[in-house]
Amino acid sequence: MTIEIDSGSGFCHGVTRAIGKAEEELARGQQLYCLGDIVHNGREVQRLDALGLRTINHEQFAQLRDANVLLRAHGEPPTTYEQARRNNINIIDATCPVVLHLQERIKREYDSDVQHTRQIVIFGKRGHAEVLGLVGQTEGTAIVLEHPDDVARLDFNRDIALYSQTTKSLGDFRKIVDYIQQHISPTAHFTYADTICRQVANRMPHIREFAARHDVVLFVCGQKSSNGRVLFDECLKVNLRSYMIDSPESIDESMFRASAAATSLQDVSIGICGATSTPKWLMEQCKARVEQLCTAH
Repeated sequence: MTIEIDSGSGFCHGVTRAIGKAEEELARGQQLYCLGDIVHNGREVQRLDALGLRTINHEQFAQLRDANVLLRAHGEPPTTYEQARRNNINIIDATCPVVLHLQERIKREYDSDVQHTRQIVIFGKRGHAEVLGLVGQTEGTAIVLEHPDDVARLDFNRDIALYSQTTKSLGDFRKIVDYIQQHISPTAHFTYADTICRQVANRMPHIREFAARHDVVLFVCGQKSSNGRVLFDECLKVNLRSYMIDSPESIDESMFRASAAATSLQDVSIGICGATSTPKWLMEQCKARVEQLCTAH
């Protein structure tokens, strides 16, 4: 049996930076809170919890005073920083630089339109932490499009400024751009900024190639990972024997039996990959689980 871990999978730069900041602060021995899961992977959250990182929600954040709070890579709206100032909270800001730059662009867009007649549109997952931070730059007025088909509900007689959550599909973003260009009124102005992170976008063609050369693909990611869903769908496009799992315990021998048909397990090629929120150590554990299952037979 051949088992390969995708060298291109695993934490992106933004996640690596956030976790590094958390570990650095925890090493100092001070109490550290994180506003929301530091990464959309339950196993990594558990690992950091064991080191002392306490995950809190926004309601708990509002009750804190004189504390150290880490802001994860997804970023936060301006109201979070205002709350921190009021409550004397020390912010350790781990917002991904790509996300931070996008927040600043949207804020400038919003502030430059004094009458706020322009539609600021964000292609992203409604309720996602990053999207909440982006919408917050517009005092909650930005329009969120979750799917390309949602674009039809825009007012094409008014100016439109389009942006995207950093981890969305580049192909879907281009579909939205094409639709708006075809339907925008001659009297309205349309601008768009391709703000999709290339570290994520460039993984899509790579992961398709990786999935295509294996009999079975085990895609390791947390259930909350938006990026993970996008990348897993890319695997499925080229290999229907792709399985999304969140832990070694999720792996079942039937995944390999069904794909191998009449051949033995020794003939199966297995690829293990994951999202930008998937730690390498978890993929290694999944590989060990596969080897254990195969050794038993």
